[in-house]
Amino acid sequence: MAILDVRPILAAGDDPFAEILAAVAALGPGEVLELIAPLDPVPLYAVLAARGFSHVTERLGEGDFRITFRRTDGS
Repeated sequence: MAILDVRPILAAGDDPFAEILAAVAALGPGEVLELIAPLDPVPLYAVLAARGFSHVTERLGEGDFRITFRRTDGS
């Protein structure tokens, strides 16, 4: 499992999109990406779905979210 916490990136005023794409590209077969974010990244779901990923979103305390991305083909 890979974990990417984008809260510090967003807090610095930067866009974490490139880091997220790099993280999913680096996943091995059967691995998942756990993304931690201070918001529900709804637009990201369609982008990664088009790349073959499903997601499960969990609301954490303090308004944060944990989103787990997994390849839909199982690889």
